[in-house]
Amino acid sequence: MPPTNASPQETSQAPSVAPSAPAGYPPYLWWTGAVVVVIALLAGVYFFVLPKAGDGGVSKVYHVGILNALDYFAPTIDGFKQKMTELGYVEGKNIVYDIQKAPAPVGNQAILKKFVDDKVDLILSFPTEASLEAKEVTAGTGIPVVFADAAIEGNTLIESLRSPGGNVTGVRFPVPEIATNRLEILHELVPQATRIWIPFLKDYPTVAPSLAAIQPLADSLRITLIEAPFSTPDEVKAYLDAHDKNPDMDAILLIPEPISILPPFIDPIYAFADVHKIPVAGIVLQDGDTGPAFSFMLDVFSVGELAAPLADKIFKGTSAGSIPVVTSESVFEINYKVTQKLGLVVSESLLSIADRVVR
Repeated sequence: MPPTNASPQETSQAPSVAPSAPAGYPPYLWWTGAVVVVIALLAGVYFFVLPKAGDGGVSKVYHVGILNALDYFAPTIDGFKQKMTELGYVEGKNIVYDIQKAPAPVGNQAILKKFVDDKVDLILSFPTEASLEAKEVTAGTGIPVVFADAAIEGNTLIESLRSPGGNVTGVRFPVPEIATNRLEILHELVPQATRIWIPFLKDYPTVAPSLAAIQPLADSLRITLIEAPFSTPDEVKAYLDAHDKNPDMDAILLIPEPISILPPFIDPIYAFADVHKIPVAGIVLQDGDTGPAFSFMLDVFSVGELAAPLADKIFKGTSAGSIPVVTSESVFEINYKVTQKLGLVVSESLLSIADRVVR
């Protein structure tokens, strides 16, 4: 009969699948060390290989189409890109910008349709009319639009500040506030002015809300506003030539619209004002003793900085239409050389609140 109990040498055993601790090493310590090593490896993968949330939650290369339809606002792009970098979006690494400079403020549907065909992840557009066109072209495509330097009054760009709706959000151009502040400051500088000339680009979308905002103030100050719509620089020159012997204006108020920043339009106006010693409330100060006596306008670089966090939220999954619209602060500057040349008295209160004084 075979033996009932086999010796250890004769017994067949399956090899162990679990590693054993080295000889002389307590098993529980060995297993603890192994777990620590695995956790360390996983942490390394998470922090150094996978994208980090602090880097904008980026898991791909984002493609942003930028439509610059008025070059005065070009610093908005610089502010946007700088802030995006701070948020973890590094150009050429996890984000690419397709910047298109439009030949005119309106009629840029072809550029926007190209963005759509390229399937960009987001469109940054400025100013107002370009943003309205961007909303129209991207309707139904799912491509979000972040507008900048855009007025929201008197148009259909958004539904409300808190809930802009659709596929849009952005940084508002506070047209009524800017126009009103310019008239208030102009009145303080030139209280005797009762006839104020207002040149503007005909049918431009920011004109109507600007005029609507300042008319009640003008009425309360007993000021007559002389509205002058133009379509071409030649029309401006013809108007000024016709009024060369009798300007029939005490001051010039430039409202937020393109004539005030386009040289073919504005240069003849500045020259006319200089010859006839007429104060101008404008946008872009000059370093000499000509041009506007003061400016009250957006800091367009900071507009771009404000737009970047909106894009970041969109990239992280928030619907553009649910992100509240934000408003940039304005900058007040005085050209003291011009005011002295015109014999205007600048109060200490005005000087104290100016962000910059050209002396």
